[in-house]
Amino acid sequence: MKITPRKQVKSNVMNFQNKTAMVQDRASGGPVEIVKVEDRRRRDAFILLPKALYQDDPVWVPPLLFERRMHLSPKNPYFLHAACCFWVAFRDGRPVGRISAQIDRLHLERYQDDTGFWGMLEAEDDMETFLALLGTAEDWLRAQGMKKALGPFNLSINQECGMLIEGFDTPPSVMMGHARPYYSRCMAQCGYQKAKDLLAYVIDVPFEFSKAMRTVIHRTKGRIRTRTIRKRRFREDLYTIYDIFNDAWSNNWGFVPFTREEFEHLGKDLKLLVNENFIRIAEVDGVPAAFMVVLPNLNEAIRACKGRVWPFGWLKLLWRMKVTHPETARIPLMGIRRRYHDSLLGAGLAYRVIGDLLEPVVAHGVKSIELSWILEDNTGMRKIIEDIHGRAYKTYRIYSKHL
Repeated sequence: MKITPRKQVKSNVMNFQNKTAMVQDRASGGPVEIVKVEDRRRRDAFILLPKALYQDDPVWVPPLLFERRMHLSPKNPYFLHAACCFWVAFRDGRPVGRISAQIDRLHLERYQDDTGFWGMLEAEDDMETFLALLGTAEDWLRAQGMKKALGPFNLSINQECGMLIEGFDTPPSVMMGHARPYYSRCMAQCGYQKAKDLLAYVIDVPFEFSKAMRTVIHRTKGRIRTRTIRKRRFREDLYTIYDIFNDAWSNNWGFVPFTREEFEHLGKDLKLLVNENFIRIAEVDGVPAAFMVVLPNLNEAIRACKGRVWPFGWLKLLWRMKVTHPETARIPLMGIRRRYHDSLLGAGLAYRVIGDLLEPVVAHGVKSIELSWILEDNTGMRKIIEDIHGRAYKTYRIYSKHL
């Protein structure tokens, strides 16, 4: 399956002719064949492959199959500005690995660095398979003129990204990845180096603010007010969050802005899954300046239905989400406008949105919250999280390689 953007990334993307890669696997006596995903049968093999790899992993959470199909559908607004190709590795007719490769026009326009991306990587513990998959993705990127490969991104930096290298003993939170411990070893043997680490923190709730934090809240309370998202003006508030996010994150490593289409797509999921009391917008002197979204950990419910929602899995899923409620949650989106970074008002904004979300979150039975992901060198945000007793419990790594 090759998806090209409606706004072409490069004119030669359509001219790339994929060649089947064959790598001799001496250990098994059979070759590894890398096959491009071009039909529904191979797409299903691509989507279903993790089930075979992780079936004996007690903390793995199976994906919702319909959601994975939607994610890889041409209707995904990411493909409006990105070209992608997908492959499955087979040995003796059995799928043993998969990978994607992406070229993001928005990244290239912003950084002018000839960097392409790969993602969706899953494979058995076999170096030949890893070499074949990554080599195929690298060849495709190189053919489009890319000089550097960065990954994993499933599919963009605004979606699931990074390879788990620490924290294998606990389930991934919603919209976060999982991996086997051998993945990082194989990446090093394939010539990849660390580009950046991303951290996942966990916080037990409720918690008490320190005296210093309460002082900041008191000193800024006259200028800051917070409110929930408004159901009747959901679209307007969604664009407010979109605008704050793109401003707040614009100086961060690897930043690529959300497009309006992508944020509208995300907004549909938020409207379906998130109680309006779990979204908070903070204003300074009446002007929106910060926000936070708490997402109930859908993965708790997904584990109960093992990734399948038809015909009766929906009942389990809805019961778990709407009646009994997950005991864990994740903060996937948070932002404070740049003008308030490294200031008293900025700290006040962070503490207020966090504090004002505590009551509804605890009222719904949430006992712990994951904050992810956080750049390893984002010392300001890490200090705020650690000041409220957050602890880093998972590390995800972005790898790079010159082509």
